[in-house]
Amino acid sequence: MQFFKPTALALGLIFALSACSTDQNTTTVAANPTGITINNASEPETLDPHLAQGVQEANIIRQFSEGLVSTDNDGNLIPGIATEWTTSDNKVWTFKLRDANWSNGDPVTADDFVYSFRRLVDPATGSYYASYLEDAKLVNAQAVIDGKVKSEALGIKAIDAKTLEITLSEPVPYFVDMMIHSSVQPVHRATVEQFGEKWTDPANIVVNGAYKPSQWVINEKIVLEKNPSYYDADKVKLESLTVLPIPQATTDVLRYQAGEIDITASELPPEQFEQLKKDHGDELKTAPTLCTYYYDLNHEKPPFNDPKVRQALALALDREQIADKVMGQGQVVAYQFTPTAIKGNLNYTPQWQAWDTARRIETAKQLLAEAGYSESNPLNFDLLYDTNESHKKIAVAASSLWKQSLGFVNVNLTNQEWKSYLDSRRNGNYQMARARWCGDYNEASTFLNLRKSNNTNNWTRYKSAEFDQVMAQTLAAGLSDADRIKLYEQAERIMDQDHSQINIFYYANVRLVKPRVGNYANTDPLDQWQAKN
Repeated sequence: MQFFKPTALALGLIFALSACSTDQNTTTVAANPTGITINNASEPETLDPHLAQGVQEANIIRQFSEGLVSTDNDGNLIPGIATEWTTSDNKVWTFKLRDANWSNGDPVTADDFVYSFRRLVDPATGSYYASYLEDAKLVNAQAVIDGKVKSEALGIKAIDAKTLEITLSEPVPYFVDMMIHSSVQPVHRATVEQFGEKWTDPANIVVNGAYKPSQWVINEKIVLEKNPSYYDADKVKLESLTVLPIPQATTDVLRYQAGEIDITASELPPEQFEQLKKDHGDELKTAPTLCTYYYDLNHEKPPFNDPKVRQALALALDREQIADKVMGQGQVVAYQFTPTAIKGNLNYTPQWQAWDTARRIETAKQLLAEAGYSESNPLNFDLLYDTNESHKKIAVAASSLWKQSLGFVNVNLTNQEWKSYLDSRRNGNYQMARARWCGDYNEASTFLNLRKSNNTNNWTRYKSAEFDQVMAQTLAAGLSDADRIKLYEQAERIMDQDHSQINIFYYANVRLVKPRVGNYANTDPLDQWQAKN
């Protein structure tokens, strides 16, 4: 998912007579006395599960919407609306649904999921996550996306009000794991059809999750209140959740220290990190996460339609400097797209990883010369990033490192606010762009599927028949997990040989958390945090 999922936090408020702190910068007044306030780092583009594509959107959707399955604080799969599921061949899956209601009192039924899955792949919806159901191999998913058949042909049907059957074209052993994602959560059909694009407005929205949006002030806050119609409402401890869209980490920290925020976003200012550890002690939480920071390269535009240019810049970038010096909060250098902490321990090592700096730079210069670049004809390109202090620092560092090592490389840094940045990337209006992909589920395909030629989130326009073929082989019947990992390693090798992108580092989930927030956990590498816990 784009910018999407650090590790799991479970939130439950500990009420005390006074909220004391040993830190002199921490106020004793709670920002949200009946709940918590968390920074989400940016204004969501949408709250429609079928149109959302980023972590920021998914973080909020997960609070008011519940799918077939969910996860606990440690990232383990648990029942959601489905209480049980069965399959005999990893192709036909049957889900039994619990008794649950929408916030307006309507029962949640199997038909709600049928409608929602069909809406996701319907070309009229225009979802960038439509290919998620093709990756999950629902029968006719790609044909629906391509407009060749109607959405009614999708491999999903309601056996009765509480029994859902999903049919796949290939055996997908991790299919249920994929069902935790926000794109496959149900929406209330009557509300969508009545209000159209306005159905997510707090005045209109009907939900099936633990909370319900009650207020949305653009670029200021989103407030969610406890949903009394939620099937497990008696166990929901927090009465409310306030989500802020503060993009700047320094501002985030200042408002945390002023008592206006209970949990910061998952990035803290690198230059303040050591002092924050000293000042806040156990309030500073760090953990690894299944997210990769990389630079996307537009394969259809010069200069990155030339593989020699892509390879040269990948070789010449000093990732260690960026991960250890610019960031320095536990980020791990990345030489493959899939984080090495993924389930199954996928670990591909490029041949050039063992080269020393001198050899990398010498080879990079030779490649650029072969591509026609020199002191008299320098390589010029734009690097796009969304407005954020850390992204700017990394971009400045990368451009400086390329200039220092290669000489005749000039990088024009361009920043855009979140929504404009997303539009530029998905419309191909960029040359190089900062990117982050976070796992939608804990299995390597959640990263590698992104580079399939027909993936609706493949904004680089990278296409490789060999890569597509290897990824198709990962779903062969009877394939062992170990053999599937070997195929994933082949896929990483193909991406490396094609220089599809420039991988930089794997994220660390770094937050400040007030002592008043109880039951906090960061042991889920997907960071599927849920305020109800």
